[in-house]
Amino acid sequence: MPRPRVSVYLGVSVDLLIAREDGRLDWLERFHDPAGGDYGYAAFFSTIDTLVIGRATYDTVLGFDRWPWEGKRVVVFSHRPIAPRPGVEQAEGALAPALEALFALGARHVYLDGGALVRQGLREAVVDALTLSIVPHLLGSGRPLFERGGPELGLRLLGAEAFPSGLVQLRYERSEVGSPGAGGEAR
Repeated sequence: MPRPRVSVYLGVSVDLLIAREDGRLDWLERFHDPAGGDYGYAAFFSTIDTLVIGRATYDTVLGFDRWPWEGKRVVVFSHRPIAPRPGVEQAEGALAPALEALFALGARHVYLDGGALVRQGLREAVVDALTLSIVPHLLGSGRPLFERGGPELGLRLLGAEAFPSGLVQLRYERSEVGSPGAGGEAR
């Protein structure tokens, strides 16, 4: 069945953690560019039409002063009821059938966000592109991006860029050679 292209775009510490143990992201704040640079996020965001996010990410964003995803379809994966918000849908279970349903509804490029959901997407072999912004900071402990025993996934480097802040951004796409689930999907 066809599905939309699925991209991950995350900031991670050098030790590949995405948040503190309690979910806080305060360690990322000093890497916001006061000159208005966004490390390519706005350009990336303009290419997506749908966000599929995890519950913890949704709860974090609800605490922001401003809703950052205006004009985009947002689907929150959670087994528990979510706080309602106009234009936000809820889903649960496997990602692949949800992505197929979203494709049937017009979704063509999905931004997958949230550590547990990204790991699920990697296990289900639905992640097509991965942008990691490596922040020059070691957290020591926290929530990992990758899990031990996760699936093998071949990647092809699309680009690498170092920024004056010390952040290094790596952009990958799934390679067709040696990637479980590669090929056959409409992207």
